Amino acid sequence: MHELSVTENILAIVEQHAHQSQATHVTDIHIVIGQLASIVDESVQFYWDLISQGTLCEGARLHFERIPARLLCLQCNTEYQIQASLTPCPTCNSYQVKVIAGEEFWIESIEIER
Repeated sequence: MHELSVTENILAIVEQHAHQSQATHVTDIHIVIGQLASIVDESVQFYWDLISQGTLCEGARLHFERIPARLLCLQCNTEYQIQASLTPCPTCNSYQVKVIAGEEFWIESIEIER
């Protein structure tokens, strides 16, 4: 359910920038989301279709780019990428790790018509 508030924030940010750029319509929005961010693309799209109605953003296409999760082992300094869930270091099998990528969330670009 938190995707609704996330989507409302996306809409507010996009509308602000669209108005500043004197846009007549927003056509595309490119969003970057880290693999570990608890944001579901389909839910954001669902809420987007509902809350963007009647705005400059109605009909705008959302494009999602996922950033893979990368961890740093604090025992042996090995940097590695995980596929699905938390896995131990492939070198020393330690779970003492630091997330160095995969928690990102930002709007990368907005395409508009004037």
